[in-house]
Amino acid sequence: MFIIVGIMLTGVLVGYLFRSKKLSWIQSLITLFIWILLFLLGVDVGENQTIINNLHTLGVEALCISVASVIGSASFALILWRKANKKNKEGEEV
Repeated sequence: MFIIVGIMLTGVLVGYLFRSKKLSWIQSLITLFIWILLFLLGVDVGENQTIINNLHTLGVEALCISVASVIGSASFALILWRKANKKNKEGEEV
C-alpha cells in the first residue's frame, strides 16, 4: 500500500515540477496504459475458472452495481453543476 501511495505522490511531484511545460503527448500515453491495463485485467479474469463458472450471476450483480453507480454519479454531478451555476449567476467565485 505504501508503494502505491509513494508512486502516486511521486507522480504528483513530477507533475508539479513540469507544470509549466507543455506535455501534449501525456494524454496519449495515459490512454495507452489504460488500454493495456484493461487487456491485462481481461486476461486475468479469463484465466480465473471461478469467475468464468459464475459469470451468469456475476454479470447480474455487476449490471446492478454499474447502473447504481452511473445514476449516483450523474445525480451528484447534476447537483454540483446546479450549485456551481447558481453561484456564478449570483456573481460569487466558485
